Amino acid sequence: MEAFRELGISEPLLQVIETEKFRVPSEIQEKAVPLILKGQDVIAGSATGSGKTLAFVTGVIQNLDGGKGIQALVIVPTRELSEQVALVFKRYSEHKNLNILPVYGGVSILPQIHSLKNTDIVIGTPGRLLDHLNRDTIDLDEVKVLILDEADRMLDMGFLNDVVEIINSCPEKRQTLLFSATISPDVVHLARRYMNNPIEVSAEAYIKPEKITQVYYDIDDKLKFSLLVHLLKNENPGLAMVFCNTRVTTEFIANNLKFSGINALEIHGGLSQEKRNRVINDFHMKRADVLVCTDIAARGLDIKGVSHIYNYNIPKDSKDYIHRIGRTARAGKEGKVINLLVGKDYENFTNVLRDDKIIIEKVDTPEIERSMIRWMPRTRFRRSFGSQGRFGDRENRQRNKFRRRH
Repeated sequence: MEAFRELGISEPLLQVIETEKFRVPSEIQEKAVPLILKGQDVIAGSATGSGKTLAFVTGVIQNLDGGKGIQALVIVPTRELSEQVALVFKRYSEHKNLNILPVYGGVSILPQIHSLKNTDIVIGTPGRLLDHLNRDTIDLDEVKVLILDEADRMLDMGFLNDVVEIINSCPEKRQTLLFSATISPDVVHLARRYMNNPIEVSAEAYIKPEKITQVYYDIDDKLKFSLLVHLLKNENPGLAMVFCNTRVTTEFIANNLKFSGINALEIHGGLSQEKRNRVINDFHMKRADVLVCTDIAARGLDIKGVSHIYNYNIPKDSKDYIHRIGRTARAGKEGKVINLLVGKDYENFTNVLRDDKIIIEKVDTPEIERSMIRWMPRTRFRRSFGSQGRFGDRENRQRNKFRRRH
């Protein structure tokens, strides 16, 4: 614990860190925590899995006292991340008895309005925070620390104007912390306009590339689901996440995995917030072995024990791919990423491989039994499953082009 103590972290927080079994600080914690404790503005280039949440949580808690209104505001891109960051704040602030409140849409606003009257730290999504500002149900006049978490993700999701409006509702005299996996021009613009002489730090992901085995299968479209079932039943994953690009595919995979005897849960944007929270909690508690999800689960969520990532659909670019695989091989553990490719996946797969740091090995398809499809989505979506449809020729050209190059 001496390495954490040298960062300037107080003894009560050190006790929690020790209980959580952290032994040495990550690179981003070493660089950012001392600056945060000194009250300086910080821009942190923090890739997924770098330990950035603990960095700003410890710094904020140590410098805050309760009962003086909302003193810290954390803006996050998603509801799930709001809940997760709030849980970390609650865990580390037990000795100070701070009131922590996650604020997001998809749930009733009335309990939030009531709780905001006695809250010290708010972790909120842009849309719901703006809703409270417009209703005059949140008072940001006492904010001493403003944190923009996963800033690049928020801007990618179109929240720039919302974020700017929220920032303008905070006092000018404050500490601002910006955490972002990538430092894009929009992120730089935010920093220059709304931060006071920020110090920039960066760190490599806590995920080590050598800890991740990455492979792909070149499979016939009609056998894609059967291969997924075969791998889930024979590779003995601890916890596995299966990524799909759409809600419809997520439902299709999750329901048919259940019919195949695999204990699977699904999460996507079409679920109520209460349902999404319950699914994440059940997966955390290992009440299911497989989480089938859209990219809503690729960012920010810290789910321990995920050993395998299956890309049933390939994401559109390397940035999304990296965020997906960042769910495994965390905290020095090993992980495996399996990509299942049919004709329509090769365009995205080629985009992913434009990043020279991503190396994915082709493996031979094993002998597999055909799995039955017992659940289909609504009729208008059925042509997307089980056949190549009218784009088959184009997809075959993409596949053949890729094979010639690789």
